[in-house]
Amino acid sequence: MSDAGEGLVDADGRIQERMDEIEEARKRARLWTVHGDPEKLQRLESLRLARADLERQFEATAHETRRGQLRDAMTALDGQAETLHENPTSSKKPSRSKKPPRPKK
Repeated sequence: MSDAGEGLVDADGRIQERMDEIEEARKRARLWTVHGDPEKLQRLESLRLARADLERQFEATAHETRRGQLRDAMTALDGQAETLHENPTSSKKPSRSKKPPRPKK
């Protein structure tokens, strides 16, 4: 009888883990969603694809230094995606400040 009880506990644990994974996936999906601006959608899709590629590399890599680099890169991509969400009115890439022209002698 105890084996059946352990099986139920294991099943409950697996169900809870799966529910946690689904909730995390939903949170990520909300992060990677932008409505209305086609340019932002394109940039966001590009970031999403780049992150998926980095995740694939991360899973296949055993070297800790490389895994750290990939983790940093994924964090940077997440930051860029967050920036797209924080600035809903800004549809253009941030412009780089140009140096003022030199005065003529």
